[in-house]
Amino acid sequence: MRHDDGVSSATDGGPVGTVRLRPLTARSAILSMLLGAHPPSATVGELVAFGRHVDLNDSAVRAALTRMVAAGDLYREQGVYTLSDRLVERQRRQDEAMKVSTRDWNGVWRVAAVTSSGKDPASRLHLRRTMVGAHFAELREGLWMRPDNLDWEPAPEIADDLELMRARPDHRADVLAHELFAPHRWAATGRDLLVHAERATTPHDRLTAVATIVRHLTHDPLLPQELLPADWPGGALRRTYDAFRQELEERRRSGF
Repeated sequence: MRHDDGVSSATDGGPVGTVRLRPLTARSAILSMLLGAHPPSATVGELVAFGRHVDLNDSAVRAALTRMVAAGDLYREQGVYTLSDRLVERQRRQDEAMKVSTRDWNGVWRVAAVTSSGKDPASRLHLRRTMVGAHFAELREGLWMRPDNLDWEPAPEIADDLELMRARPDHRADVLAHELFAPHRWAATGRDLLVHAERATTPHDRLTAVATIVRHLTHDPLLPQELLPADWPGGALRRTYDAFRQELEERRRSGF
């Protein structure tokens, strides 16, 4: 099972790097603004003004806010909307994805074998999502691997389910990395997203592209330099997001 790259191709089996951008909705625009804000809060006036900036009408933004509060995505207090605890955790993962924190690699891989049994489906799904979020890939069911270049320890709620070890594969590490993480595919998709962002001429189109870039970066396999394809776009994608976020902060201060 390959590591999930997080962004869909336009057609199954289509050309590598052909990206399907999700349509921008009022909900996704609101989340984009709040996930990039610290603290993750905004007044209704700021959110409506941001909606206008990205070509969303006021009624769509207000209706989305009502639905998001009802769904538990947002808290509302005295006209201020704040991300729920669940989405604050998503913001934390997003922030981590924007900051590459790897260390030198000595050729060793980290292996996590699932040793627990009889878990309910929700627990198994949580473990899987946690391992994918930690940038591991599954060699076979219950056997997760990645190069040992990250400072990672299992979350307390899954620690007892795993047996951890380190290993050095007999065959070529770049071949194993390709099988598990498909880095060439991730890179091709990333380069395509950069083209989308460069060609965007309106705030609406720029936000659509940048939101997809953020989603793609949360699935960066964070491989060692030795295992990366040439022209790796991770740095350029992060710079594109940082520039957009800084511009958004400046516009917010000036009232859009």
